[in-house]
Amino acid sequence: MFKQLLCALFGLGLAFGVVAADTLADMHAEMNGCESCHQDGTPSSDYAYENEQCVSCHGAESELPGEQHAAHADILVCSDCHKPHEMEVGQKPTCDACHDDGRQP
Repeated sequence: MFKQLLCALFGLGLAFGVVAADTLADMHAEMNGCESCHQDGTPSSDYAYENEQCVSCHGAESELPGEQHAAHADILVCSDCHKPHEMEVGQKPTCDACHDDGRQP
């Protein structure tokens, strides 16, 4: 309920042009509200729906540019690295978030 209220308030902000895209979630919400990523605007418990939405717009990991996507295809899902509500627009996840030296498992 609280998240739906936040999405509704965010939508009002978009309608009046007062919200700037600071996070990846904001940027995606500008397209179609919270429904851009979340079914009925509500996050799923396992993020399966959200990860399917990523793939439907951006393509499968194996099709994306950068060796990091191909190296993790069929091992990780988008939300394992990308945190749209936490990451600023233009910010990218780093290897050392999961790997000690950025290269080794």
